[in-house]
Amino acid sequence: IYQHPLFANFRAVDFLSKQCRQSFAEYAVAQIRKAQGLNKKINHPEPPARKSVLDFCYVTVGAGAQPVTTWLSWQGVDGQQCGLANVPHLTDLYALFIDRAPGRPLGYRGLVRDPDTSQDVLLSAVPKGEEPAAYLSFNRTGYSVYCRAFREYWEWVEKRNKERYANTVQHGKNYDAKNMLHVFRLLQMAEEIALTGELHVRRDNREFLLQIRRGEFEYAALVAEAGALVARVEAAFAASALPDAPDRAAAEATLRQVRQQFYAARKKS
Repeated sequence: IYQHPLFANFRAVDFLSKQCRQSFAEYAVAQIRKAQGLNKKINHPEPPARKSVLDFCYVTVGAGAQPVTTWLSWQGVDGQQCGLANVPHLTDLYALFIDRAPGRPLGYRGLVRDPDTSQDVLLSAVPKGEEPAAYLSFNRTGYSVYCRAFREYWEWVEKRNKERYANTVQHGKNYDAKNMLHVFRLLQMAEEIALTGELHVRRDNREFLLQIRRGEFEYAALVAEAGALVARVEAAFAASALPDAPDRAAAEATLRQVRQQFYAARKKS
């Protein structure tokens, strides 16, 4: 690889500072979180069929509750025979009414507009004097959390690097090995910077990093070791003799000098 002689003017020690903690260590921590999220996606895949609002609705039965679909089956009624009305002062709790008469003269609208696409339960106008058959609770928070997880999972499936995912499946440890390799590389570099004030891109523990890449370690063990390394990095930067930030004026002066020399050489040629 060719390097222009002027690059010798840029020395790593002139740019290394405690800000490297953010550049290296915090990025590595973000990668750990990413690896944990990926591990969850791999081990807890979302079925292709999306759950509906009704899967998060429960009907009170005595001192307990049961899924609304189960309750409807036991009652021998269809959801379209039902009507819901708000219960004042109680969030996401609804009085559930049933129209058992032929032709459904009460005009209840059902529990949802469309079981496959609705994002909320459906309210009905209930004639005065009607008594509720039960009370229905919609776990709105649980539904929102599920929808977000479902969307994120299938977006990940669509956008994931197929080659890296195939490697993950092949080594059978259910984590992105390349991701974890970079976690350790960055954290170890960060610790060296804090302790020595030097930047070493080429690693002397190459075989260990390749073992991670090949998936030879268990995921939980790697995360635990990475967590311990994060703690060491934090302690190293707290006690480091590095400046809080690079000397911006000196860096800009070096850049101007290099540019002047570069363009002066071009004019001569």
